[in-house]
Amino acid sequence: MKSYITITTMAAALAVATLAPQRATAADPMVSAMAQPDIVAVAASKSELSTLVAAIKAAELVTALQGQGPFTVFAPTNAAFKKLPEGQLEELLKPENRMKLAKILKGHVIKGRVNAADIKAGEVKTLDGKEVEIAVQNGKVSYGNAMVIATDMSTANGVIHEIDTVVVGD
Repeated sequence: MKSYITITTMAAALAVATLAPQRATAADPMVSAMAQPDIVAVAASKSELSTLVAAIKAAELVTALQGQGPFTVFAPTNAAFKKLPEGQLEELLKPENRMKLAKILKGHVIKGRVNAADIKAGEVKTLDGKEVEIAVQNGKVSYGNAMVIATDMSTANGVIHEIDTVVVGD
């Protein structure tokens, strides 16, 4: 009977130790990534990116942009979407145009985390398979025909740079 109680006590102690929360530190990369929101959550927290977030949802890209990554997103602002020809955004947001919208949005995303200090001039391959020209001149960066206007919004799975124009390929 005594050995049964000892074994039961030891099993209970082991279970408690296994289930007890472990101390997490900011130096732990898993803790840092978990503490920071993903690309979609960061974009959703920025009022100037609300149209982009609506487009991401309409294109059914939320899960992809919440994925492990890392990704660099050149995010068109609400003002950038307003530059599109009249009616184009509304047309793209329709369910029957989901694939076309997804292709346009994937053209704003590249694999890897590229912070502003690491951006170099040249062509980069986007998630839609096309190449977009990045230019750096007098400290200003352009992505396709768009100017980068805000940089380095860090996320758990990448980084966001705001741009002033929606880059629409052919």
